Amino acid sequence: MKHTFRCDCPITSALDILGDKWMLVIIKQMLVEHKQTFKDFIESDEAIATNILTIKLKLLEELEIVTKSKLPNNKKTNLYQLTERGLSLATIIVDLALWSDANLSELNIDMRNPNELELMKNNKADFIKVLRENYRKKLATIE
Repeated sequence: MKHTFRCDCPITSALDILGDKWMLVIIKQMLVEHKQTFKDFIESDEAIATNILTIKLKLLEELEIVTKSKLPNNKKTNLYQLTERGLSLATIIVDLALWSDANLSELNIDMRNPNELELMKNNKADFIKVLRENYRKKLATIE
């Protein structure tokens, strides 16, 4: 399935894919929270509806941001994993966390301030590198 874009602008093109309410949340859940199965996503705090999750995971797969396979010990359960294209979104996830901390913490008094936030602030490049490496290591233990 070929995705259509509104125009030739790189920012608008990225937002055509990632700019809805759920795409980056799903990618964040995979990258940071190591969610990999449909059940993992459904049980998350964000409470995505099953029909929406199905649509978003299918689109992420079509765009080669995630891959879908079966669990080695359970051929019924689908396993969703970020591709290198998906992992490259780590920078955006970290930038959004930093922006949110700097600009939304007063508006959302319930917002968490995880310990990782200080690591992001102190050395964003190293944090992103470790985040990607940890994700790859987690994948290696499954395969």
